[in-house]
Amino acid sequence: MKVRIEDNCTACGLCVDTCPEVFAMGDEIAEVIVDTVPPELEDTVEQAADECPVEAIVIE
Repeated sequence: MKVRIEDNCTACGLCVDTCPEVFAMGDEIAEVIVDTVPPELEDTVEQAADECPVEAIVIE
């Protein structure tokens, strides 16, 4: 699984709180800090995507 953050991110930090192993806060928006999501974190990344208030997390 791969994941990315779209430009409409509001930097609310929810994804970082939910899965800090994959997401970190950048200068203006959240960033993905891994190339490929480890299988044991896929459910947590999906949760972060589902809970993102602006649907800025895209799972590929």
